[in-house]
Amino acid sequence: SLEEIRVIPDNHRIIKDAVYKEASAKDYVFTSGGIGPTHDDITAEAVASCFDVPLSIGDDAVKLLAMNYKNGVKDLNEARLRMARIPEGAKLIKNKISGAPGFVIRNVFVMAGVPKIFEAMVQEIILGLGSRNPILSKTLKIFKTESEISERLRDYADKYKEISIGSYPFNNSGKFGVEIVISHTDHSLLNKVFNEILKDFNEPNTN
Repeated sequence: SLEEIRVIPDNHRIIKDAVYKEASAKDYVFTSGGIGPTHDDITAEAVASCFDVPLSIGDDAVKLLAMNYKNGVKDLNEARLRMARIPEGAKLIKNKISGAPGFVIRNVFVMAGVPKIFEAMVQEIILGLGSRNPILSKTLKIFKTESEISERLRDYADKYKEISIGSYPFNNSGKFGVEIVISHTDHSLLNKVFNEILKDFNEPNTN
């Protein structure tokens, strides 16, 4: 269950403080960006500092990185080797697109900022996270405005406090409406609430 998304600057102190605070309070923390070859890529340094461990060029990281270049290790200049810096004790997150790995230390997963590379890294780690109670969801599309359905939707939210019921307005080629997204770990309860709302609003367009 996603609890928070935060955007922070390339500032060592801010990254360190944010990671330390969230890692202490959350099951998992995922970072995106700041592990490239330039001077402002300081996420690895800040995370290593957060856990008070050394940051150094890792042999395994160098091997993965070198595979992406024509002449292998010979092509790894000082800037590229910055992408092989790994905090002591961290495990690598493979990157099948550009070779430069991310890493995980304790409950913090440090990944690239480029969307396609970030996605590839997520695919590497996602199955290892595990979940005994995966979150399920169903969506109901209603061609009414939020103001028209808000009171009834609030009644359902009050009645089923353990279920997440969200409303998201849309404009589909000039047709305004709302997507109601219902989420829970219990499949039977999810279907029960979904069918109640579906019957109430009498809208056949669902997914």
